[in-house]
Amino acid sequence: MVDVIEEEMDKPIFKSDTVLSDVHLHCPNKRRLMVRLNAVGQPVFLSYFKLLWNTENLASEKHVREATTEREHQYRSGDELCEKDRNNLKKERELNSEGVEALLDDDGDLEVVRRPRSASDSEAEDLLRDRVYPVILMKGKEDAFEDEEQECTCSDVVKIEHTMATPLEDVGKQVWRAAFLLADYILFKRDMFRCCSVLELGGGTGITSIIMGTVAKRVYCTDVGEDLLAMCEQNVALNKHLMEPGRGEVKVKELDWLKDEFCTDPEAPYSWSEEEIADLHDHCTVIMAADVFYDDDLTDALFRTLYRITCNLRSSCTVYLALEKRLNFTLRHMDVTCEAYSHFRNTLNDLESLQDRKMKYTVEPIKLDFCQFLVYERIEQLELWKIIAEQLT
Repeated sequence: MVDVIEEEMDKPIFKSDTVLSDVHLHCPNKRRLMVRLNAVGQPVFLSYFKLLWNTENLASEKHVREATTEREHQYRSGDELCEKDRNNLKKERELNSEGVEALLDDDGDLEVVRRPRSASDSEAEDLLRDRVYPVILMKGKEDAFEDEEQECTCSDVVKIEHTMATPLEDVGKQVWRAAFLLADYILFKRDMFRCCSVLELGGGTGITSIIMGTVAKRVYCTDVGEDLLAMCEQNVALNKHLMEPGRGEVKVKELDWLKDEFCTDPEAPYSWSEEEIADLHDHCTVIMAADVFYDDDLTDALFRTLYRITCNLRSSCTVYLALEKRLNFTLRHMDVTCEAYSHFRNTLNDLESLQDRKMKYTVEPIKLDFCQFLVYERIEQLELWKIIAEQLT
């Protein structure tokens, strides 16, 4: 009987078809331009992400967020009561003095006493709505961005097309916090990445590869799905202004972790040429991935791909993995757990313990005490890992 119960607990009893990144929820009043519908009918938005090259800019952005939070608190804790609130408060006092009888109206029906609300609650709701739901601008109103563009020089702004809510299989079309974290690290250590040849696994919208492209010699940004890769390629084109002349080549390519070989079919879009595969194997010294650890099967596939590629490289390389621990309540544990993260850590430990006389992997966490160059919430659940992959033969 116990086995049957455990088996039933393992089955999902609730399934959401839509996944939403919360990167945009922490940008109050940020305007989003809807530029088109993609091939599957999802709205595609254009966002501007400003690079904060000095601490004064970052302090200013932080001050704005803190001021907004303080206003929300004031709205929530307003002392002024409207007439309806006074009536509710009166009923609550009557309840304290008269007992259960006060919960019944003249007909004997149950009355639910509402918690008193301040007169400014409606304003607070408006503020929160602005914070959670960005202002959507339709195509044809690009002039609404003129002021924003004039405030930022070309070298200060990353332009990204993305979606805001997708099915789980399309999460790569959104912008995720761990991608910002990895981008911060790249900008902080830009001298270390200068002139490198880099491979990104699960590049999504391409924002991390674009940031890497500002310092590296060549970046192969890879993912799967023609629609996603087309969006990524568009984002690379939108940010050509960030690339230094003679450097910063970002190539968008298909790389399916569930397949053992590169796609070399010349008829397939985003396929690899033999020259590109040879270039990757001969010169790649950095591999990176951000926020791709949410499904156990895909995590296993990524590590298999990582092993296969590092075995074929001419020299040793360094791997950077950025992720966010996501907490979920499960019936099986009757507690809040991070099952996808736990599987990632177990697989990471297995990689480090691997003894096959071909490769040696050294794993270490990176402290998140480096500067922040993009506006996002660097929460404590974010992590960045470094793996040194050395060939033994």
